Amino acid sequence: MEAMDAASVTFLREVLATTGWVERTCEFALPLRATRTPGGLLVVGTPEDEPWHLAAHLDDEARVSGLAQLAPTLVRWSPPPGAPPHLAVGIDRIQAARRGETLFVVAERKAPVPLLERVDDARRTGATILALDGGDPDLEGLAHDALAVPERDGLFTFDAAQHLVSMAAGEAPRQRGRLLDRLARLAERVTGPRVPD
Repeated sequence: MEAMDAASVTFLREVLATTGWVERTCEFALPLRATRTPGGLLVVGTPEDEPWHLAAHLDDEARVSGLAQLAPTLVRWSPPPGAPPHLAVGIDRIQAARRGETLFVVAERKAPVPLLERVDDARRTGATILALDGGDPDLEGLAHDALAVPERDGLFTFDAAQHLVSMAAGEAPRQRGRLLDRLARLAERVTGPRVPD
């Protein structure tokens, strides 16, 4: 996942505004906010591709938004000995997932069978399963919600999707903003646009 600042993500949103992807990423990100406790948002990838950069962005969003439940636990397949605590959580953590926790699987390529088995276990124990993937029917069949990113869809790449989802997770639900925008437009129609002093 390439580094992308907030201004770049905002620009990307503007470019993608008419495609439906912005709304879909916002809708997909909403359940991330519903995780009940800090550390209960488990983020896992494949053995070859750990989503540490996405986890860092979610951690930033948790801090900025004040939503402690967005601070993720990065689950790793083989944490190296002596890794700091936040980078030392092994794959067995998924087996301990419970109701009120969210397992967020990030896999651009097909999820391996050991990952699918663990996702199935977490679903059976009541965890909410979300999948950001490249179109994996096996993974999507286990997920409560999945966002499949097409291999080629202009600017909407797998990397862009991760940035859009992490930013959307830290924001208030967009419906409220839409209502306020509509009320502001209605007020302008009634009273006319506000003239600066």
